[in-house]
Amino acid sequence: MPPAAKASPSGLPPFDPYDPLGLDDLLGEEDRAVRDTVRKWAADRVLPHVAGWYERGELPVIRELARELGALGALGMPLTGYGCAGASAVQYGLACLELEAADSGIRSLVSVQGSLAMYAIHRYGSEEQKQQWLPRMAAGEVIGCFGLTEPDHGSDPAGMRTRARRDGSDWVLDGRKMWITNGSVAGVAVVWAQTDDGIRGYAVPTDTAGFSAPEIHHKWSLRASVTSELVLDGVRLPADAVLPGVTGLRGPLSCLSHARYGIVWGAMGAARASFEAALDYARSREQFGRAIGGFQLTQAKLADMAVELHKGILLAHHLGRRMDAGRLRPEQISFGKLNNVREAIEICRTARTVLGANGISLEYPVMRHATNLESVLTYEGTVEMHQLVLGKALTGLDAFRG
Repeated sequence: MPPAAKASPSGLPPFDPYDPLGLDDLLGEEDRAVRDTVRKWAADRVLPHVAGWYERGELPVIRELARELGALGALGMPLTGYGCAGASAVQYGLACLELEAADSGIRSLVSVQGSLAMYAIHRYGSEEQKQQWLPRMAAGEVIGCFGLTEPDHGSDPAGMRTRARRDGSDWVLDGRKMWITNGSVAGVAVVWAQTDDGIRGYAVPTDTAGFSAPEIHHKWSLRASVTSELVLDGVRLPADAVLPGVTGLRGPLSCLSHARYGIVWGAMGAARASFEAALDYARSREQFGRAIGGFQLTQAKLADMAVELHKGILLAHHLGRRMDAGRLRPEQISFGKLNNVREAIEICRTARTVLGANGISLEYPVMRHATNLESVLTYEGTVEMHQLVLGKALTGLDAFRG
């Protein structure tokens, strides 16, 4: 950390290298309390262990972490009722930033639980489904997953092959889903499937016969995260397993928009951790008789990283205020996801060069964040898809299909 900053003779507040734009002034007392609580939890429960989890490719305490996050009110955080915290969108964003500053896998756990699985049930589920699942999910007693992506259908979910057919009063589901966070530890899976009437969502208890979730191994990104395939082989569900509130792609896409909003903040957490590691290193690492932070090229890198980092946080804050006001459009979320993840990766790569060879060591967080962000870059909408979302909004012309 830098030495205590001195107040300027003009009476202006001191310059803070960790908050150069004074963005902390935008936060209320409750916002800061949420941020500080999540930051302390991550520092105590994640940071001492995450490098080892990442190196081994496991998250062995995921159930314990889920219950602790539930006790913090971080699961389904902006949802209301059913044991959810009813926090603001900005407060949820701040939590995502602090969680991803620890590791993208931890933010993904919270994002999939709250913004995908819980959000789908909260918005589109029946009252019985909400009562059955949401209180236990908010407490972290039940982990949820979200089954949309398939082995052959990622960016084009309309082509999904998973099928739900009626058999008497029951539904029978067959298909496969891929790259599913939380899949093999989930107690409920929100699964989207083709029906004769369009795409429908189902709350699938994972102990149902015919359902399995083999874990995916050999990942080089999001290693401290549980990622699975979902296999549905004649999974028979009662009539009331279907989410009654939506038919068509509008359902899963609205859930993805909610989750992408958290990514806009979260990516800046990974970038912040990498920037701060580089800044601290530049102050203490000596070459040619002095700290490398005193060389012009290093200062240029730090300045550029700081500019993009805090512009990204300002953008996330702006989108959060719009969401709280009910004015945030999906295209604006695409704007934020496209910019912030792309810039976060560049910040991590630049930070790695400041650290030199130490940049590839798990003794520092930089390479771990950089490799995690390679997944964040493409999940919940690739760069190309968000560019086309914005391109269509700008021109009024649809380039998705030729």
